[in-house]
Amino acid sequence: MFNTKFIISTTIFITLLIVTSEVKKKTRILEKKIKNLNFKILSKKKDFNEGQLDFYYLSSPAEIEKRLDLVGFDNYHPILHSKIFLKISDFTEIQRKVSTLKKLNEKKIQKKY
Repeated sequence: MFNTKFIISTTIFITLLIVTSEVKKKTRILEKKIKNLNFKILSKKKDFNEGQLDFYYLSSPAEIEKRLDLVGFDNYHPILHSKIFLKISDFTEIQRKVSTLKKLNEKKIQKKY
């Protein structure tokens, strides 16, 4: 009698212990994912706020008039849409591509000589 009660209570305790550790491990993984997502959200908000600030500053009528006075109305050409970057990371990515292309072209030129 005593032996069966001990075995049953021990097995229940061990199963609950295992289940608890699994749940704890899964919650830790979820917390890490949430932390990474929060970091990404904060960086996106920062990019958005910087872009919004740049837009308000550069699109103010007084700033546009100052720029046009410096450049002159004859030399004014609107920026092509393909040269406008929404994020700094897009610009740096293109810069990396351009720099690697330059390196490849330099290597080809050196091989020709």
